[in-house]
This record gives sequence, C-alpha cells and structure tokens, in this order.
Amino acid sequence: MSQIALPFAWPEAEDERDFCRGEANAAALRHLEHRALWPVMATLLTGPRKSGRSLLGRIFVAKAGARLIDNADRRDEEELFHAWNRAQAERQPLLLIADAPPPVWQIGLPDLRSRMAATPHIAIAEPDDALAAALLERLLGQRGLAAGPDVIAYLLPRIERSYVAILHVIDALDSLSLAKRSRITVPLAREALAAVGVIDDS
Repeated sequence: MSQIALPFAWPEAEDERDFCRGEANAAALRHLEHRALWPVMATLLTGPRKSGRSLLGRIFVAKAGARLIDNADRRDEEELFHAWNRAQAERQPLLLIADAPPPVWQIGLPDLRSRMAATPHIAIAEPDDALAAALLERLLGQRGLAAGPDVIAYLLPRIERSYVAILHVIDALDSLSLAKRSRITVPLAREALAAVGVIDDS
C-alpha cells in the first residue's frame, strides 16, 4: 500500500534553544538584552514573516516580565495607545511586533503616532548564509530528518535568502522524504527543489 504524504502542522517552538542567533537578528537581541537603556518602556520589533520574531517576543516576555502585542499594525489603535501609556506608568516593558514601522505602518491616531515616533525600532533582517545553514539544520532536526553537510552545501546556493523560502524547502524535503520513505540525500534535495519550482530539473 502506498503512503500519501499529508501536510502536518508542526507546533511552534517556545524554548530559547529553538531560536537561531545570527547576524540578521544580532542587533535586535542586543537591544532586548539591554532594556535598561531604552529611552521609553516600549520597543517596536519588525522583521520578515517566519523570522522568529514572535518566538523572540515570547522569550523576551518570559525573561523580562514584559508585555507583548503581536501583529500590532493590525490591532486597535486605542488599545495600543493605552498599552503604551500603561507601560510607562507601570515601568513594565512593552514589545510591539509588526510587519513594518511607521510610516509604512500607517497610524491614524495622532497621539499613538507621536508615541511611536518616540519608540525605538529594531528589525530582524533576512538570513545570511550562516543563518540560513543553521536554520536548515535546525528545522530538519526538529522534524526528525537527518541531512548531511553535503545536502546543506547543495541547498544553500540554490535557495532564496528568506525565512519563508527556507520553510517551503523544508516542507518539500519533509513531504518527499515521507512519500519515498527515504532519508534526505542530495538527489532527493534536487527533486524537492524542482518540485517547488526553485530549479528547473526537467
């Protein structure tokens, strides 16, 4: 009987060990580790989707007793305004996470706009080669998939430097490995990249 590879929703990691440190997030980490130097008791964190920004936010909450508002650019502006004021009054750090900072994040409430102008902004960048390699190894390991250095070396020059692209490749490797009941090899990696349109292997 053939086995059909079904998509599987992997649980979000909550442990600090599941956060990959690299040059792309080094500035954000330094800022959060030195919250005593913040000019106000709030910070705006932005970064690409799947960059680990929400995980980093949850880690910060656990370590600093902070309050986290994720997807802040899609939340009620009055709610954000009062949360910002409360953070200053209670001296409790507030971390806001959004896709982009103002003015890309268009804020209509003048009082909130002025407060966000005074709020430090830190950003996670897209991964460089070192972080991309670490993410490939980490994500494969989280799914119980072993891949040798030759597989990582094959993938790195062929995939887009984005967190979303890396996850798509991991999903393709996972699905193909399950369907073929095969370990992760360079030929299987080549087939996975072709399946998601990264390379033309026709």
